[in-house]
Amino acid sequence: MKDILKRINELAQKKKNEGLTESEVGEMNELRQKYLDIFRGSMQELLLNTTVVDPEGADVTPKKLRTEQARNRKKAIWSS
Repeated sequence: MKDILKRINELAQKKKNEGLTESEVGEMNELRQKYLDIFRGSMQELLLNTTVVDPEGADVTPKKLRTEQARNRKKAIWSS
């Protein structure tokens, strides 16, 4: 992921200074999409492993998140 971000930044700097060729614009768009896919996947993984607890220690994880976590556990069991 660091390599992707580094290349995106290189292309952004080049775009700012001198402009990009069509192939570089395409490369930049592909890299941005790949970066976003990785970021979104990481964020989803983080949320699927999150539990919300109130000050009294009770689990107050939103129902929608608990449902998604249960669905994700079921997928993991069936894919093993």
